Amino acid sequence: MFKTFYPDVWMDSAYEVDYEALYQKGYRGIIFDVDNTLVEHGAEADARAIALFERLHRIGFSVMLLSNNKEPRVKSFAQQVKYAGYIFKADKPSVKGYCRAMELMKTGTDNTLFIGDQLFTDVWGAKRSGLFNILVKPIDPKEEIQIVFKRKLENIVLWFYKRKMK
Repeated sequence: MFKTFYPDVWMDSAYEVDYEALYQKGYRGIIFDVDNTLVEHGAEADARAIALFERLHRIGFSVMLLSNNKEPRVKSFAQQVKYAGYIFKADKPSVKGYCRAMELMKTGTDNTLFIGDQLFTDVWGAKRSGLFNILVKPIDPKEEIQIVFKRKLENIVLWFYKRKMK
């Protein structure tokens, strides 16, 4: 019933992903959500985020930020981490932003993955785009009211997901 929204992988954090192993498997592009995936909502890039993007660059990945947020927020974060392009007002879960990100990275669905913290925007959009996806737990539990309501529905889907995975 909820399989449409199930992530391919569910992890605690984007900072725990084995990016070297993904590169060895043939992945060359990574699309990230920003807020609550890499940093708290609205926060500047911290040392951990900057180090991650330096690591990804050294490995050889092309990286894009895909956010429903406005340009000043996404552009600023991209400039701080240095090694990422960005797409703002992406209208996730629409596939157009995911496709545009792959176009800019010169990658395709077979060698691009997506990492984000929300099922109904991030993961569903990635799945609709044909991308391998990793759901991560939100960094900060304090969120805007419209996201709090979505999280309640996500918890129902994730309960079924966990049950299926056992």
